Amino acid sequence: MSLWDVLVSIFWFMILFAWIALFIQIMLDLFRDPETSGIAKAGWTVLLIVLPWVGCLTYLIVRGRSMSDRARQQAERNEQDLRRYVQSVAAPTSESTASELTKLVDLRDRGAITADEYDRAKAQVLSSAVPTPPVQRDRETVRPS
Repeated sequence: MSLWDVLVSIFWFMILFAWIALFIQIMLDLFRDPETSGIAKAGWTVLLIVLPWVGCLTYLIVRGRSMSDRARQQAERNEQDLRRYVQSVAAPTSESTASELTKLVDLRDRGAITADEYDRAKAQVLSSAVPTPPVQRDRETVRPS
């Protein structure tokens, strides 16, 4: 096998790899788009399988701009979902801790609980609100003798 044959093989492998990556990206975009009908999705899929490069290039020409818009919108939705999740996980702990402490102070001030009961309940609320960090232990180094 000559050097030229190796270079041609590498070139065709890169072309195949580029088509696979492009095909996956297009299929993800196609089936993520809620505005495209099922028949249109089936048509694009058949075109992409029967005429791979023609189908990919046609898709990029016809829907390329909207493809990047959908990718950007998906990234924004993912970021908003992450922010909402972080807020939902972080916020209730601080709000519930503050509201429980306020209720305890109110109970103590009205005389419904004693100072000792207030201190115990306060310690319990504060200990349940603060997450304990994971304990990290150093591994012992074993040296052969």
